[in-house]
Amino acid sequence: MSGHTVPVDFSGHMLDLDEDEDLEVFSKDVSLADGAPVPNSPSSMANQYGAEEEEEEGEEQQQEGGADEKDIFITVDNPESHVTAIETFIMYRVETKTTRGEFDSSEYEVLRRYQDFAWLRSKLEEAHPTLIVQPLPEKFVMKGMVERFNQDFIERRRRALERFLRKTSEHHVLTHSQSLKAFLTAQDLLPHKKQGPGFLSRMGDTVRAAAHAVRGLKSRPEEFCLMQDYVEDFSNKICSVDKVTQRIIKEQREYLEELKQYSPAYAQWAESEEKLAGPLNGVAGCVERCSTESDRQIQHLSEVLVPALHEYVLYTETLKAVMRRRDNIQAEFEAKNLALASRRTDQEALQEEVDGLAGRVEMANNALRGDWTRWRSGMRADLRSAFLSTAEKNVDYYEQCLAVWESFLLSQRVEPREQRDGEDIQI
Repeated sequence: MSGHTVPVDFSGHMLDLDEDEDLEVFSKDVSLADGAPVPNSPSSMANQYGAEEEEEEGEEQQQEGGADEKDIFITVDNPESHVTAIETFIMYRVETKTTRGEFDSSEYEVLRRYQDFAWLRSKLEEAHPTLIVQPLPEKFVMKGMVERFNQDFIERRRRALERFLRKTSEHHVLTHSQSLKAFLTAQDLLPHKKQGPGFLSRMGDTVRAAAHAVRGLKSRPEEFCLMQDYVEDFSNKICSVDKVTQRIIKEQREYLEELKQYSPAYAQWAESEEKLAGPLNGVAGCVERCSTESDRQIQHLSEVLVPALHEYVLYTETLKAVMRRRDNIQAEFEAKNLALASRRTDQEALQEEVDGLAGRVEMANNALRGDWTRWRSGMRADLRSAFLSTAEKNVDYYEQCLAVWESFLLSQRVEPREQRDGEDIQI
């Protein structure tokens, strides 16, 4: 296998969900709605929200015991394209630094491709079916939407893969996974991949899960019914916002292309209108500077808001799968319990199996309860941060464009005396 480096030139939250409500539009300062004076600088409002956000996050970390020093640091970088006779794929360098005693060394460097990340995630879900595992970016992209080996696409994927490992390493349970340790330390993952369940075993689990799903549940606890409703509602809302955001960015890019043609048109016009050359060139310069600001705004939306929204679109599928797995565990318990009630022989062995399943149901429920609280807290912080950053960038964008056009107006202002002199000359 040979490889060559992709020529990549890399440089380098406002959502509030109350316990009983979903996506809620709100004002941080309710006095604004009562006619109170607006702060002089919109940027200062964003900074104020950011400071409050940091205070709230600090309080949450203290409540959750998150004040402990971090003992593992993971980076994903140096994407390289590898070409073989049958495929082309990207390899990433994964570097790990840690002070944990269970690791043989303090530093590791391994190469991983996307399917290795997918293997790790499947192992985490297999070992912890009712924990909410950070989603991976999609393996495939829609044809015509983006080139698979486009530099921007590769960079977005690199960030998402790094975030997956970082969030996994910060999870209080998943961080101690032997599969995660192997992923971060083993030069060759193949021996570890061969240790997984065979195809027939996986197929048996799938068939059994499907059978339980068809049979249905007799008594799903109300709290998990509420979770299910929340997930469905959240999925509809976040998917809608994500689609509209994507459409807005597409339209903004089209607008930007028009602006790039708009400025030269004024400049060319100025060449043939000597007396209008000043204003025409001024407009051309303003349009060009606004084009630059529009480009920056689009880039910010693409790098900050879109990834945050789309990550939680992917999370909705993860949540639905977790809820199904929890239901399957309970359905299996109910089926065995029903069999125990109707069987008169081998009751002792079956009772032991039922007791084991009862314990498994309780463990699954407790795991989901804890992870559900953690996930909602993280979701609120992530989306709120993305919305705050987007609001601040929008304020900056409009302020910059406003300043550009105001400077043009000032440059074209004619003093009264100059205007009279001009009229005298014409007479």
